[in-house]
Amino acid sequence: MAGLSATLRELPKHSRPRQRAVDVIAMKRQLFILALLLSCIIRPAAASGLAAEMVDGQGQPLANTVLSLKGVGTTAHSEPAIMDQRNKQFMPTVLAVHSGTSVKFPNSDDIRHQVYSFSPAKRFELRLYKGTPSEPVLFDKPGVVVLGCNIHDWMIGYIYVTEDPWFAVSDEQGRLILDGLPAGSYEVTLWHPQLENMLPVTGGTLEVPAAGISKRFALALAGTVLAPAAPKPGAFGEAFRKAASDVQP
Repeated sequence: MAGLSATLRELPKHSRPRQRAVDVIAMKRQLFILALLLSCIIRPAAASGLAAEMVDGQGQPLANTVLSLKGVGTTAHSEPAIMDQRNKQFMPTVLAVHSGTSVKFPNSDDIRHQVYSFSPAKRFELRLYKGTPSEPVLFDKPGVVVLGCNIHDWMIGYIYVTEDPWFAVSDEQGRLILDGLPAGSYEVTLWHPQLENMLPVTGGTLEVPAAGISKRFALALAGTVLAPAAPKPGAFGEAFRKAASDVQP
């Protein structure tokens, strides 16, 4: 009996390390649950996204389509955008910017270009140059700006200036993605150079869930792309055009 009593007296002492381990595990579990609850309380509104597919009336992929959204949240578009000139073409063909954005016009060709626009949203002209003009052009009014080159008549580009906080341009497969889009209701606007009179059209209301959404939009095109308004002829421009016609296509 004496030995049994001694064993019973010693049992609590042997079980203390195990009990402490159990207490530590329980405390960690409680802290984890508390942290999880706090994260649910202070977590910001979930951001989702839109994956859009743009097609024409025949269901074919439609590149160079601008989709813009007006609704929940805002985004910052403070960095200057770039409209390049490569292989005697504007690159990209369609550039979408937020109103108040400055656009750089580098000339990556080894010949000179003279960029101009007579569109009401922005009238400007960059005289014959190579490289990059020292000052970008500020696009401070919403609308469609049609670009041309005074030397190469086939060069046509478009800058779509919008006040909507969310926008993107479809790629060659007619696809575009807007990431970080807060869940909510949005008004959709669509634009493409071949829309009638180059006027934007409504794409209806879009409900974006927290998990994001995929959507197909179809546009009925009016026909050929409209060319920019011709600039007024000048003596120097005409002389340069005549001289360059013998050495440039």
